[in-house]
Amino acid sequence: MIYHSSEKLENATSDLKFLLNKNYNKKAALDFVGNHYLLDKEERNYLQRKVYSTEASKGRKSKIIPLSKIKGKTLFIDGYNVLITVESICSSDGSIVVCDDGVLRDVNAVFGKYRCKEDTVNALNSVLALVRIYNPSDVQVFFDSQVSRSGELAKVTEDIMEKQGIQGSAHTAPNVDYQLIILSKESDGVVATSDSVIMDKVDNILDIPCFIHKIKKKHLSKVLTK
Repeated sequence: MIYHSSEKLENATSDLKFLLNKNYNKKAALDFVGNHYLLDKEERNYLQRKVYSTEASKGRKSKIIPLSKIKGKTLFIDGYNVLITVESICSSDGSIVVCDDGVLRDVNAVFGKYRCKEDTVNALNSVLALVRIYNPSDVQVFFDSQVSRSGELAKVTEDIMEKQGIQGSAHTAPNVDYQLIILSKESDGVVATSDSVIMDKVDNILDIPCFIHKIKKKHLSKVLTK
């Protein structure tokens, strides 16, 4: 479900973008705008996830590649980042937003409290089935080791990869951001993520949730028009 903002939130979005374009610190600018408009936690999280300066947005958008460009490349997947957003797309109570820098993000802020649920295996299957079609040479999935049961999730991911005939593996790591940045530079690989820190430091970005959302919308449209 695409998150729809109110008039108040739209005004707050405009003001925050203005401040970011003037090079104000994002946390300070968000606190100022949030307090001015009396925004709640969910609304502030929406702004945090969606709004970026024009310069930052332009730089990140220039790095986003189509799925066809992963053929023959090593694909590094930011596990929880991609999985949580895809789960939001699949869930009736999930919310996603099209962000200034060109990627889809969830607005539920569940990362630190993440728990596997009914949609988890389906979401992983969707991600890996989509990737497989475009023939990357190798797929490496990384999950943050500090999140509960991340080792089990990595094992489930590897099992799905084996069943689908995908070359690669799944790992846990204490600093996934650093790992993805370094490995992508060493291998000229592609990173699937919407993490702004990673996006600023790698050369090629794949927005897997965006493609899954388009497929889901297309499928729903066909169902509704039957």
